Amino acid sequence: MNKELFGVLDDDGVFDDLASRSSFDWVADGERATVAIRDPALGFPGRSSTYRDERGSCIVWGEAFSPDGVSTPTAEYAFERYAAVGVDAFGELNGSFLVFVELDGDAVVASDPARTWQCFYTDTPDGRVFGTNPQRVLSAATGLEVDTRGLLEYIHMGVVVDERTVYSRLSCIPFDGYFTADESGTLSRFVYDPADPDEFDYVDELAARLERAIARRANFPGKQGVLLSGGYDSRAIIAQHPGIDVCYTLGTPDHPEVEVARNIANQYGADHETLVPDDDYINVEEDVIEYSLGTRESVHVHHAGCDEQMDADTVFHGLLFDTFLRGHFLPQNVVEVFGNRFPLQGLDPDPDPAEVLSSKFGYHPACDHVFPECYDEFDTSMEFIDDVVDEQLDKWSDRYDNVYDSIELIGIQNQPSVPFHFELSDNYIESFVAADAELIDWHLKTPPEKRNTNTMMAAMRKLNPDIFRHRPPDRPHDSFRKNQIEKFVRRKVPGIEPFSSPWPDMEAQYDRNELDRKLFPGYPSIHELPVRVKLRINDITTWMNAADDDSVLTPNDVLCPPVRMLTDS
Repeated sequence: MNKELFGVLDDDGVFDDLASRSSFDWVADGERATVAIRDPALGFPGRSSTYRDERGSCIVWGEAFSPDGVSTPTAEYAFERYAAVGVDAFGELNGSFLVFVELDGDAVVASDPARTWQCFYTDTPDGRVFGTNPQRVLSAATGLEVDTRGLLEYIHMGVVVDERTVYSRLSCIPFDGYFTADESGTLSRFVYDPADPDEFDYVDELAARLERAIARRANFPGKQGVLLSGGYDSRAIIAQHPGIDVCYTLGTPDHPEVEVARNIANQYGADHETLVPDDDYINVEEDVIEYSLGTRESVHVHHAGCDEQMDADTVFHGLLFDTFLRGHFLPQNVVEVFGNRFPLQGLDPDPDPAEVLSSKFGYHPACDHVFPECYDEFDTSMEFIDDVVDEQLDKWSDRYDNVYDSIELIGIQNQPSVPFHFELSDNYIESFVAADAELIDWHLKTPPEKRNTNTMMAAMRKLNPDIFRHRPPDRPHDSFRKNQIEKFVRRKVPGIEPFSSPWPDMEAQYDRNELDRKLFPGYPSIHELPVRVKLRINDITTWMNAADDDSVLTPNDVLCPPVRMLTDS
């Protein structure tokens, strides 16, 4: 990978057996750790930074800012604050980052509050090996045993939840958490605590915070690009960022959403380019699958086949705007009429967390017919998912006070779309605006019924009254109800074109590329599964065989893993 954090806690010389120092930009040798960083943007304001003196060292990796009004470089600031207040110092940083500090014989690695980066670790006789590339971390482990629970989570939901991975010897940094040489734990930065509505105006606060979040990122180097759709999220960036040079939209030039995105780009004086996907839109190459990190599906890296068409140094995007600001994981109220479901305004008064989360992750009921053969404890995939979700709700119950926030919390902890972020950050200077600490704080202070599109649109209009001059093509009306009626009519009435995605039809492209024959020869039972599930099976099989030189897993192994599975002899 082009960008990496790697290290060994309680290092006994093993670092040099696992990595070449010359391949990194900066290496810190301390009493308790050896840690290295590689990042083409190292040293730019707001990007990865390093610091050391006679007391120890600090690395802040990713996109990170010191508090407003502080001119001290981020790593130096974090080091001095850690010396003063310990792990509370990490709550003062802002952005999408990992931080390492070694000071006076103590060493710790911590995530940002929303864990927008995954950092993996394994314990060896020579110390705890950790890093952002799980395949390098796994190279230090021996006797790899597959975590069948984690593998089943991946296959049936599309995500491996919490700190688990598909290997029992490989763990992920806890959500809102940290680890040291011999323990791991959580901090208290991501806790739902609604503010007094008389003192916290949701629209005004969101508008001001959006403005500051984008302004913090307005001076990144080089040609500035944004991945722009015709919807709401990414247009907030181009409307506020004063220096966007070019907008990229995935699709065909004549698709309505691409046309709207082109109009938005013209409205704000930026160039527009259409990323026209070809038959490689479904990318099953190992160099794309690696960005799944063995915990998420690579299908979310929508633009992976279009990187050669993008000529930008810094790339912005609207990832997780819908999650933090518009209630992506919140269960919407619906009414059933003659077998059809009509969305209503407001939230479902009696949601089932497992049902909501499974639909937002990647569950497909077609998995159920194979499940009884795989795991004796449960009869169906949904029984398994119920168990997984209940376990998580119990574990994190001290961070929420209502069922809606519980669903949002588990969804955010296990966000399935982050491979999109991992791939972009490895190939560009990627800016993750939604991870701004002020926007996360708004999410935690705003009640679930106010975390919706209407609130966000009102905030965006405060920043720019003309921001919705060009409406999203699938939301032509101001009225939520009118939009839902039109969507229904377009789906049901012959001769009227339904709203559609600008992206290629995945099932049609899968068949056209004959991927059953290429990926699963000799596995006719897998051919019967939905395309997304088949791609998921290929993802994890490919990733695990690449991660372990001795691994020879088959698609059947990952679909129905034995209770105990060793990947090496």
